[in-house]
Amino acid sequence: MSKSASERWNEGLKVVEAVYGPGSSSMMEGQENSPFVAEIVGHQFGDVWAHPALSIREKRLLALGATAMLGRADLVEIQMTGALANGEFTEEQLQQIPLFMLFYVGAGNTTALFRGIEAAKAKAKAKAGANAKDVHKP
Repeated sequence: MSKSASERWNEGLKVVEAVYGPGSSSMMEGQENSPFVAEIVGHQFGDVWAHPALSIREKRLLALGATAMLGRADLVEIQMTGALANGEFTEEQLQQIPLFMLFYVGAGNTTALFRGIEAAKAKAKAKAGANAKDVHKP
């Protein structure tokens, strides 16, 4: 039996949350009727990212490799923000990713990869600091 569009949408949003962290699906709000966004949520996340053959971390490594090839620091940052929210990598692993990729995607693209990782780390650190301050407010 085929799932309804609403079921695919809701299941996809759950996977978006699992991939990018709590609250991340809010960027999709109000876009249920967009065929483009519905395809991303329902198929890319609801089917592809949700498929159990590869873990989210393994899929993220594949996405990072492909994104590094594009030289898009902004897309790397999006992936790394989700990875950091999920605790997928240690600091040592984060340092090794650009070193490893240097030999596969070139120096220019690896620079973008490094910048995307560093930007995500800075945002995560700032968010953690802001959350810590909120906890200590009287």
